[in-house]
Amino acid sequence: MHTISPNSLCLFVLRLTVLVFGLLALLASTLASYSQENPYIVAYDHNLEEPGSLEVECFSAFGTQRGGPDFHAYWAELEYGASAWWATEMYLDGQATFSQSTLFTGYRWENRFRPLKNEHLINPVLYVEFENTNAADKILKEVERHDVEADYAVPNALARQERARELEFKLILSSNYKGWNFTENTIATKNLCNEPWEFGYAMGGSRPLAMKGAAHCCNLCRQHFVAGVELNGGLGDRYSFGLRDTSHYLGAGPAWNLPSGWTFRIEPTFGLNDNSHQFLLRWGISREFSGFGSMVGGLFKGRQE
Repeated sequence: MHTISPNSLCLFVLRLTVLVFGLLALLASTLASYSQENPYIVAYDHNLEEPGSLEVECFSAFGTQRGGPDFHAYWAELEYGASAWWATEMYLDGQATFSQSTLFTGYRWENRFRPLKNEHLINPVLYVEFENTNAADKILKEVERHDVEADYAVPNALARQERARELEFKLILSSNYKGWNFTENTIATKNLCNEPWEFGYAMGGSRPLAMKGAAHCCNLCRQHFVAGVELNGGLGDRYSFGLRDTSHYLGAGPAWNLPSGWTFRIEPTFGLNDNSHQFLLRWGISREFSGFGSMVGGLFKGRQE
């Protein structure tokens, strides 16, 4: 009798989720609303989803490894604006390492809280995330502690056996000034298996190519493109805080915000020292649906009646 392994089942769920997200985007196109998204893939700014809005995102990262085969990591995100001060998001992660295997690596549940209501010179956001992943996870969404390139070269068959259940905290400080956005993220992570606190950082800056809209409607007008740059890396742990034996990355690329509600991002990223991957290529696509919460609530209400 043929049995289905848990890993195969999780991969099927991840692929099905991406397919459902795509169908959702097609069926709910009437809910799309246009917004200017920053190009960041690693760093966060202070902008949260509007209450009742849903954002569907799919990202990929191709990475080269000097001590092992190249890999392609991917993750799906589903973010919902629960209120004006709270946004919650679910991640599903997976990866394929060339000449090895493709596997599901875990899930993450993220929450961001904005304590100040209006726009300020510096806008703080508090970030809390629970991660349940294995050591084969390679999305490189953040870099912490002494994570270096060699850590990701462990074969999938071995890495998948090591699980990591962690709480991740971030203090996000973001500012808007004359069209520019500047953001800084301080990262602290605690493994729930009695590991020391781990630290990292991410920062970014971005600006639209044009501040004024064109007199006619177009998809390729300059105001639809936002150029940005990101810097991120590890800061050691509780017992060895600092830059020694850490990896750091610099990436730059645009976000293309279409009036239809779609956003496309691409970001070539380069390692800044010998501990880092030499090259990563990240890209992603997202779609925001305004009024999604009201639509779902209306459907349930209609069925009850």
